[in-house]
Amino acid sequence: QVQLVESGGGLVQAGGSLRLSCAASGSIFSINVMGWYRQAPGKQRELVAAITSGGSTDYADSVKGRFTISRDNAKNTVYLQMNSLKPEDTAVYYCNADLSMLVGGRINYWGQGTQVTVSS
Repeated sequence: QVQLVESGGGLVQAGGSLRLSCAASGSIFSINVMGWYRQAPGKQRELVAAITSGGSTDYADSVKGRFTISRDNAKNTVYLQMNSLKPEDTAVYYCNADLSMLVGGRINYWGQGTQVTVSS
C-alpha cells in the first residue's frame, strides 16, 4: 500500500509564489524518481519537473528559472517551489513517484492532484 499526499495548492495572483509538497508513505524500499506533472483543462498532462534520488533535476522549458524541485529523502518528500507564477501555470498538479517496494518490485504511483490557480 502506497500513499502520495500532496499539499500546497491554491489561488494566487500572477507574480506570486506557491510551494507544493508531496509525501510518500507505505511499504517503500526506495524512491527512485519523484516528479510533478500538471494538466490544464483541455490539455494533456505534462512533466513540470523531476528529481532523482541523487538530486539530478529536469524541468520543462516553460518553468525553468521560476520553479525549483527539491526532495528530502529522509522524509520521502518532494517539493516544488513555484515563483513568478503566470496564469498559464493554472492546472491540476500531480505528484508522481517511481518506487521500489519492499515486496512487489518497482511501481509508478500518482498522487490525487492539487489545484493551482493563478489569476491575472
